[in-house]
Amino acid sequence: MVGFLFVFSACCLWALDTLIRYPLLNSGVNAYAIVFYEHLILSVIFLVVFFKSLPKIWNSKVSHLFFFFMVGGVGSALSTLAFTQAFNYLNPSLVILLQKFQPVVAISLASFILKEKIQKPFILWAIVCLLGALMISFDDILRLTNSGKGMYELLFHSGSVQGYLLVAFSVFGWGASTVFGKKLVKIGYQDEQIMAGRFLLGLICLLPFLPFQSTIFTHSVDVFGKVSLMVLVSGLLAMYLYYHGLRKISARACSLTEMFFPFMAVIVNWMFLGATLTPIQILGGCLLLVGSVIIQLKQY
Repeated sequence: MVGFLFVFSACCLWALDTLIRYPLLNSGVNAYAIVFYEHLILSVIFLVVFFKSLPKIWNSKVSHLFFFFMVGGVGSALSTLAFTQAFNYLNPSLVILLQKFQPVVAISLASFILKEKIQKPFILWAIVCLLGALMISFDDILRLTNSGKGMYELLFHSGSVQGYLLVAFSVFGWGASTVFGKKLVKIGYQDEQIMAGRFLLGLICLLPFLPFQSTIFTHSVDVFGKVSLMVLVSGLLAMYLYYHGLRKISARACSLTEMFFPFMAVIVNWMFLGATLTPIQILGGCLLLVGSVIIQLKQY
């Protein structure tokens, strides 16, 4: 249960992050700029950790660098950009719903890469958790059904293929990031070393897109101040809690616990922005909580 509480706490902090991130996006700061600034600041913060870890990195296997690439380059940087870009091609509600299948990817990869055994009771309670997550996204389902478009027009239109590919990449990347993060834990890397590698590899993978961004470093001090606050909340504290929790629970259980993030985001919006919390969303949150807690208590 301790690991569950750590990951759950990280989800709460990620939800608080939305109070800053989405207003920044709505004010005209593009997603690349926000993600780039975050990785740049965090890479600078963790430079000391990185240099202290150089002897271990120098003597590590090539496969370890690949694990860091999957966690930082693919999971932390490229998947975030792909997910954000998918909103330009697909209905936003559809993008959010498809993202809910991330645990399926993580559980499958955990079985294949980490050799985590999947018991039948786990599958049952995982389905309960997935059902709860879908119920939390009830408003997104409602928006899809009330969009006024036919099902074929909604799912298949100009640009839909690009959208599905971007969502699929982000879902795979985030699921793989959980699994390879657990892999790095199991082979002996400390939480701060994993975080240092995550943010540095993420920054490196973002650099090729930099020449196409004309607004980088042109934003106001206010923007940098808000990004710095996000760095402290979701980059430092939340990620430390996340990896501390991942150290104590399986990757498959962690991937289900991560699904509390959208629920906590709904609660944050309800508390601070006056958004409504429907009975179906509350019930979905309860199902997610019950399923996750039983998996933790029974060690499925």
